[in-house]
Amino acid sequence: MKEKTSVTLSSELLKEIDRLGGRKQSRSAFIEEMLQRQVREHTRAERRARDIAILNRYADEMNRDAEEGLEDQAPEED
Repeated sequence: MKEKTSVTLSSELLKEIDRLGGRKQSRSAFIEEMLQRQVREHTRAERRARDIAILNRYADEMNRDAEEGLEDQAPEED
C-alpha cells in the first residue's frame, strides 16, 4: 500500500531527477526507486559490518585453529 507524503527538495535536485528519470517514469516512481536502492545498500552495509565484527571477535581463535590444521598437514622432517 502506498501512502502520500510531502517532501521539500531543491529545484536543482528536481531538475536532476527529471533529467535522470526522463519520460520513462514519474518523479514519485524515480524517487521511490532511488530510496529503495539506498535502503537495500544500507541494510547490506549493516549486515557486512555485523559479519565483520563477528569474524574479528573470533579471528584469533580461527587463526590458531588454521595454524594447528596446517601443522597437522605438514610433512614431518627426518
